[in-house]
Amino acid sequence: MTKPPPSLEEIVKSRVVHRLPGMEAVTARRGLVYKTEGETRLEMDLYPPPGLEAGARRPAVVFVHGPVPPGAKAKGMGVFLSYGELAAASGLVGITFDHRFSGGETLIQAAGDVSDLLAHVRQEAGALGVDPERMVVWAFSGGGPFLAPLLAERPGWLRAVVAFYAFLDMQVPPPGQPDTLDPEVRRRFSPVVHLGPGPRPLPPLLVARAGLDHPFLNEGIDRFVQEALARNASLDLLNHAEGRHGFDILDDDARSRAIVAHALAFVSAHLSPLL
Repeated sequence: MTKPPPSLEEIVKSRVVHRLPGMEAVTARRGLVYKTEGETRLEMDLYPPPGLEAGARRPAVVFVHGPVPPGAKAKGMGVFLSYGELAAASGLVGITFDHRFSGGETLIQAAGDVSDLLAHVRQEAGALGVDPERMVVWAFSGGGPFLAPLLAERPGWLRAVVAFYAFLDMQVPPPGQPDTLDPEVRRRFSPVVHLGPGPRPLPPLLVARAGLDHPFLNEGIDRFVQEALARNASLDLLNHAEGRHGFDILDDDARSRAIVAHALAFVSAHLSPLL
């Protein structure tokens, strides 16, 4: 039976279907300003592990959103509240934040926001309790293009990359929509383009796809996976055959929970000081 499409209210409020012991003990530091531009103040929320001692530093996971429903703030959505808590309950620092991507020509502006957030976290690592040399970036949906600069640059602090139902190839414009982006911009922000030779080896990759997602999005994911395998990259591919876009909040089933648990274990393993 076809699952009904979620309402905007459902998307905004729904929490991740996977839970961990200790999530209820996590206390977030909210509304930390990471960038000021004119009258615009962009904020992040920090989720430290419960009981983190003063002066201690832990590896961090930065969660990158795509466009959000009108009037919503990404870091206040149930999905990002949950992932911040899941990271902290895993002994990591979870970081959620708002950027200004609303589609189309805001891509470059938002890419600057993402870059500035990462730079701010590393610069203020001591005050934030973050180990600036051990970080993972985890992107969702329309946040996928912001992985492209990281795959091109491959900074040493980037220990792994996670993409959940994400746009990983923007070179082909979406069908039935006006295309306002220059082809070179599309190429620049297509993660698949940056899987070739670079300044360092590719970081380990984890890609999760939803079998019931839009074919256009999944075709881009599949091209990314094929190219990563052709490059012999370290890749974990997790497919939810019956999952919808946003399965981690919309499809409360064993497969969704297993994928989220696997991704958290993957992140923890690659942020270990032994790797």
